[in-house]
Parts: sequence; C-alpha cells; structure tokens
Amino acid sequence: MPRTVALPPAIPGARARAALPLLALSVAAACGGPPAADTDTSASSTSTSTSTGDATTSTSTTGETTSDTSAGDVPEGARIVHSFGPHQLGAYKESFPCVAWTIGNEAPLYVNTVHLSNDGGLHHSNWFVVPDDAFPGDDGYFKCGDRGYNEIVGVVTGSVLFAQSTQSRYETQALPEGAVVKIPARSQVITELHFLNPGSQPLDTELRMAFDLIHPRDVEVVVSPFRLSYEDLDIPAQKKSRQQSECLFGPKYSDFTGHPFDLKLYYVLPHYHYLGTGFTVDIAGGPQDGERIFELKGLSGDAGGRSYDPPLDLSGADGLRFACDFDNWTNKDIGYGVGDQEMCMMLGFADAHALLDGAVTGGAKAVGVDGETVVMEGPCNTLVVPKGPAYTKPSAEEIAAPLYVPPPGPGDSDLPPVKPCVDADPGAAPSIPATLSELRTALLVPSCSFNACHGGATGSAAGLDVLAADLHAELLGHAVVADAGMPLITPGDPDQSWLYRVLAECAPVDAKGQEVAHMPLNAPTLAPDGLVAALRAWIADGALDN
Repeated sequence: MPRTVALPPAIPGARARAALPLLALSVAAACGGPPAADTDTSASSTSTSTSTGDATTSTSTTGETTSDTSAGDVPEGARIVHSFGPHQLGAYKESFPCVAWTIGNEAPLYVNTVHLSNDGGLHHSNWFVVPDDAFPGDDGYFKCGDRGYNEIVGVVTGSVLFAQSTQSRYETQALPEGAVVKIPARSQVITELHFLNPGSQPLDTELRMAFDLIHPRDVEVVVSPFRLSYEDLDIPAQKKSRQQSECLFGPKYSDFTGHPFDLKLYYVLPHYHYLGTGFTVDIAGGPQDGERIFELKGLSGDAGGRSYDPPLDLSGADGLRFACDFDNWTNKDIGYGVGDQEMCMMLGFADAHALLDGAVTGGAKAVGVDGETVVMEGPCNTLVVPKGPAYTKPSAEEIAAPLYVPPPGPGDSDLPPVKPCVDADPGAAPSIPATLSELRTALLVPSCSFNACHGGATGSAAGLDVLAADLHAELLGHAVVADAGMPLITPGDPDQSWLYRVLAECAPVDAKGQEVAHMPLNAPTLAPDGLVAALRAWIADGALDN
C-alpha cells in the first residue's frame, strides 16, 4: 500500500542533473548509523587528540602546534579553521551556489582529518582543492557559472578533498594516524553546494571547515580517491528495490600499473537520498569473495562515513560489489538526479597505484526478486588513470623543515570548527504563531524529519513520525522509548514535555540522570530560540490540535 504522509509544498526550481562522467568522484554521502566508525565525531569538541602509547598530541583551533612529548616522540600537528560565512535560504527554496576559500598556503599541507559543520539546510557537498588561480574571484559564495566551475572541472583541475553525508550538520573525515589527504601549495578549496530548505521559515546557515594537519615527517601514506556510482537508476513506484553492480578493477589495474590489484582501503562514504534504506559494499573475487566490508542502514542526518584502522587490504580481490536499497512509497518511478530524484554512489580513499572509477551508466535491468524487493543490476564500466602530483609523498625538504601552518584568514583566528551549543532562552518570544500547524512546517519537518529520522521512507526512529497525517494524535499518543520520566507532550507543562526538553537543552538528562543527545540529531546547536519558544507556548497553552 502507498504511504500517506503530510509533506511541505513542492520546492520550486528542483533540477535533475546528468550523471557525472568517470572520475568525477563527487559523492554526497549518506547519513545515519555508521557501522563502528573508528573516529570520535563529538560535535562539542573544539580540539582533537591522537594517542600513541602514553603520549598525546593535541591540535588547537588557533593554528598553533601543540605537543606533549613526555613519553617520547609523538606526531606534531595543528588545526586551521575557516568560516565561509552565512548563506540565506528562503522558505521552501533550493539553491546551488559555489563557495571558495583561498588557503594562502605557500607549502603543501597534509590533512589527517577534515571537519565540516553547518546550521542546517545543507543537503550535500563535494569538496575539491584546485590551484588558487584556477577560478579567479573573491572568496565566499558565488554563482558557479560566473567562474566556469563545476565538479567535473574541479576533478580535472585539482583533487578530491572531502564529501559530506546527506543533510549532516557536523561530521569528520578522520583517517588513521599517518594517512593524509594532500593539499598542494597555493591551493583553493572549492565546491558547489546543494542547499534545501523544506521549512516554512527563511533559514540562515553558517558553514565552517577545519583541517587537522600533521607534520610531513609523520606522513605514512597519501591516500587517493576512488568512486563507485550507479547512475542508471530505475526505482519503481510503490515498490522496494535494490540497485546493484560489480566493479571488477583487477585486470585493468594490473595492465595499467604492473601490479596485481592491491588496494588498501582507508575510508568509505556512501550517498543516497530520502528513499534510500541501505547501502552495502562486498569484496568481489579472490579468497575473501563475498565478505561484507561496509553496511549502512537508513537515513538519519548523522554522519555515515567509516574509517578503517588498520586499513583493509584487498590484495587478491578482483574488485567490489555495491548495492543501494530503496523504498519508493511515492506514486511515480524515480531515476537519478537531485530534487525528488535519487542517487546511489560511494566515495572511498585508499592507498593504490592509480585512481579508480566504476560507474553504471546504462544497461540496468531487473534480474530477480528478493522477498518483496525487486533486484536491478547494471554493468559497471571501470576506469584506471594515473595519479598526479597531488598524491605524492612529502619531499626531503618538507620532512626536514618545521611544520608549516598557513596564516589564518580574516575572522578565522581562534575560531572553533563548530559553534558552541547554548540552551534555548525560556524567555524568548515566539517567532511564529504558536499553533501545531505552524510548528509542523517551521520546526518539526525541517529539524526532526529532513535533518533527522522521525518520518519518511526509511522509518520513524523510536516510533515517532512527524510526517503523520494526524500529527496531534501522533505527538500526544506517542510512548517515549527513552527513560525520560515524562511524556513526549504534557499539555500545559513544557518542562515536563520530553519533546521540548530535547529541543531546548544542549544536554538533556533522562530519569536516571544520564545525559542524552539533543535534537536535531548530529546538530552542534539547537533550533532558533523563536521556534523553540513557539513550541513552549503551544504546550503551555494546552497543546491544542490547531
């Protein structure tokens, strides 16, 4: 049966895009429930540390290097942070601006971890580093066409830096110790952003990026990107489907590099949209044939990447199998693209002798049924190309020199990678009418469904669906799964309403005195005070069905 939900008005201007050619390597990754990631992605942290036995090195937000050497030699590092400034997005609007940051680095940088944070509305982004004179113009937001930029040009001109999980507000791309992405001297960071505001109120969102650098002498491997992409999507209406393929790189890799397929996997980040329910990667061929090395389920606004420490050695394999699962509860077939269309792709970082790309661009067909799931399969076209200077290891001169840290840009000194969380002001005035209908479109849909997991095709976390046709009955009849010690909504008493507490407090505490995550999930900060105040007023007025 088709699923009936209350959705915001259609967003005008949504546009579909052609599939990227091979080695576009542009992935906006999926979010929610990563399997046993080896990295700490706590949004409250403004510094990182790396433990090596009894010694710890910390990186600061000031660009200064810090090191505790009491236990012997430890890696030396630094952190640089940049704010791209705010971006304004109207109600129910979608936009695709580009943004650039000229780093001002006179020497190469070796990045072990990339941080990205935003205030919401950022659907996905794929980041590249290019020569700082490749796309002349001021730093900040601009129309991509004005400088002739697109992701294909970004790949050809530079190299892949980072990809963001779908609708994630904060995440880190943290590689194992000694593994880095290299940023060549005199580089610019650039991307085309996909902003989407499903709410009824205008949105101002600030974007920040940070790099954790290590000294060239501590670099063990400069990773290179590879991509798997299924672009010939055919997702039938009102059905579950699986789109799968097998990308066998082995023969071409061996012919091109003179080495057997010996990829060592350091990082994986998949990407699908609102109809996606899962993504898997298995080893194809060799003694480990069929072994599952990555699985992601659902879509929740959380970061979806996984680091492998130690790296996963694929020597002896022929390639990789991958699949995306979809639950198309709509009444129309869905293909590849943005807006209300879907994607199925993955960015990986690996130690390999060449750059790799595998893409299904045509020829997909139904090959069977797995229970209620229609299985589609397409042929994977593989490409192996040489690596450029962006993937070379540090020179002897770099290793012998002190750690180079570029000077901070205007306003970037002492800037943390994420904004500090501040509890909602209980005395703030509501910025919208305090009715349930206004709260649905202004607060609950954008904060609890779009950027989280309470409603939509992938299910309703803890059984709560803010897209329910009868939202009033859903909220007041919901049995809180957490040990909250209070109902989700207590009419007349906001402070005894769990929904208000998790939206109004940075560190809400359950009935056992244990701190739990605030909402929206994976958001460094809370929703605007005026919207939280409207929720408080609605509850205080009796939580009416208005």
